[in-house]
Amino acid sequence: MLGCVGCFWVLLSSCLVAVCSFSFLSPAWIVKGGSALYNREPVSFGLLWHCPHGPLDQIYHCYTFGGLASFNRIPSSSWQTSAVLCSGGCALLAISSLLAIITVFLPSGLCERRLCTLAGYMQTAAVFIMASGLLVYPFGLNSATVKTYCENSSIYYAGDCQIGWGYMLAIVGVMLAVFLPFFAKYAPKDNISPTPIPTIL
Repeated sequence: MLGCVGCFWVLLSSCLVAVCSFSFLSPAWIVKGGSALYNREPVSFGLLWHCPHGPLDQIYHCYTFGGLASFNRIPSSSWQTSAVLCSGGCALLAISSLLAIITVFLPSGLCERRLCTLAGYMQTAAVFIMASGLLVYPFGLNSATVKTYCENSSIYYAGDCQIGWGYMLAIVGVMLAVFLPFFAKYAPKDNISPTPIPTIL
């Protein structure tokens, strides 16, 4: 069984899988607000979604760039790369979270320690993969599709648009996921009695 650190590790791992999945599917990585004065309609971009009309809280105004059948419809190779990296990182995080949950039901011992170590390595890889995906994403701001809606946009500059809550949520999720491998190291609760205080002779 896991100790307090292990239980916190399992809980944080599960929460970050939810955060990762929610941000990955979010259509609000790059947003541009509407303006009746300038006759501008709101627009938002996500990794897989594009919302050219209507308020951002109405998901039925959005459509996917592509999917598994038409992945090349995503307007930038940088965004395609980012989608692969972020989805791969989320998948690794989900598998490691499942391993973390399994360790709750295992007795203390070698098997528990090895499973925690494996999950920790997977979480380390997931952090690096997702962070790479987040760093690659802004290169897509230079694509012609984005420039149609976000004037003067370029690499790492959104122009008339701004960074949305979906992208910020993904960044926060990756920053918190950095701590998971450290918790994984101290998650196992071994049946070793504490070192006794040496007696003074």
